[in-house]
Formats: sequence, C-alpha cells, structure tokens
Amino acid sequence: MRTRRGRGPAVGGSGRGLATTALLSPAMLILGLFVVVPIGLTFWISLHDWSMFTPLSEMTWRGLGNYQDLLGNEGFFTSLRNTLVYVVLVLVITLPLALALGMLLYFPKIIGKGLARAVLFSTYVVPTVAIAIVWGALYAPDYGPFAQMFSLIGLDPPDWLSDPGTALVSLVIFHVWQMIGYYTILIVAGLTQIPGDLYEAARIDGAGFWRQTVSVTLPLLRRTTTFVALIAAINAIQVFDPVYILTQGGPAESTTVLSFAIQRAAFQNGLAGQASAMAFSLLVVLLAVGGLFLVAMRRRS
Repeated sequence: MRTRRGRGPAVGGSGRGLATTALLSPAMLILGLFVVVPIGLTFWISLHDWSMFTPLSEMTWRGLGNYQDLLGNEGFFTSLRNTLVYVVLVLVITLPLALALGMLLYFPKIIGKGLARAVLFSTYVVPTVAIAIVWGALYAPDYGPFAQMFSLIGLDPPDWLSDPGTALVSLVIFHVWQMIGYYTILIVAGLTQIPGDLYEAARIDGAGFWRQTVSVTLPLLRRTTTFVALIAAINAIQVFDPVYILTQGGPAESTTVLSFAIQRAAFQNGLAGQASAMAFSLLVVLLAVGGLFLVAMRRRS
C-alpha cells in the first residue's frame, strides 16, 4: 500500500475554490461597488431625461433617444474630433521622445542617472492643477516667458491659448511635459528586461549602436512600447484638468474634448441624460482602444 508523500494535508478542489472565493471576495466587492455599479447607473441614466438639480425619481424614460440626439449633435462630433486629434498628437510626440529619453538614461555610463530619472519623474507626481496654473503663466501673451523669448529674437509670440489654431497644440505640449517622465520610467523598466548577452553578441558581430537599437532594442521593447502607447492613449482620451483650468473648451470650441463636454452638459447645462450617454460612449471608445492594443500585444508576442 502506497502512502502519500507530502508536507501537509491534501486540499481538494472544492477547498481550493472556497479559499479562492474567500480571498477574492473583498476585492470583487470593492470592484463591484465602485466600478460596476457606477457604470451601470451611468448607462441607466443615459436612457432617461434627467436634470442634475432634481431627484432621481423624477427621471423620464427616453430609451435610446439620448444616443440618437448625439448622432445629430455637432458639438459632440466636434469634441470627438478634438479628442482624436489630441490623442494622435500625444502619441506621435510621446512615444519617440520616451524611447529616446529612456535609452539616454539607461545605456550611457554617467554619474547622476538616478537623479535625472527622479527629476524627470517629478513632473508626473505634482498635482495637475498646480502645474496647469504655472503653465497658464508661461503661456501668458504679454508677460509669459515664452512670449518674452519670441520677442528677444524679434518674432511675434503666438497666442498660445487664445488662438483656435494653437490652443489644442499648447495643451498637448503641456500634457507631454507632465507625463513624459512616467512613460520614460516605463521604457527604462522594459530595457532592464533585455539580457545584456544579446548586446554583447551583437558587438562581437560588429554591430554599432544604431544597428543594436534597430535589431535588438526596439524588437524586444515591443511589448513595453505597446503598453506605453495604451496608457498614453487612455490618459489622453481622459484629459480634463488642463482644459477646465486653462481654456474652458475655447476658443471657438477648439479645445472642447469629450471629458469636458460631458462635464459641461451635466453640471452647467443640467443635461444628465445626455452627459451620461456621452460618458458611456467614451467608455466604449476606451474599451475599443484597449482591445486593439491588447490584440496588437498578443500578435507581437
């Protein structure tokens, strides 16, 4: 007769299932309470006409009427277009810059790289409201440092936040400056996962820095780069604070993004049903973007 060898009593499948359920229950309860319930309530409100200044009991049923109204709402498509342009500009600037800074802070053997990373990351941990106030002063058309620099070289400074042609780009510059340290640290973390033997083998084969970058670094950073692109896109889609503080969606609706349009519809115009429809539409966009990036990550892996 064989005896079971082990260091403790066997745990059956049902026992493991109960233990897993017990351990996950608090997290699932919190997730359901603070994520699933608000999403469900937002969708429910989006099917009604309701003002933020009246009780929930006074909602009137509209079905998909709020969503149909969005299809004919020019302001909604303007905010959607502005959001798309904002996201594309952020990605086009952020990804190459984060890769360049990440490699610059990882490969060269220089003193002070840790301090440089900390300084670069500090822009991410400072509250957005405080940074937005400072950048509002930097963009000031008369006394702002940017305007003074243009004046020193004999050029007329652009109207950073008061010109429809430059306002959105100005917010993109602000966003990239604030977030680039976070994305750079993610790139550096990805670089630490690349075995040094691969670079040594490449150097033995006569590969220089650029050849190593193209053949070793970038291919092995694909998952990290895709993850950074996903986080950058989500953060850009959800941008709100700088728009609210610096431009209020102007001038001429040139910086009205979806998140600001939702806030204005709900809290300024009292159209909670329409705002909820826009918010749920934004959630669908976020899920679609996340799904595309996850598919890209799986294919590349």
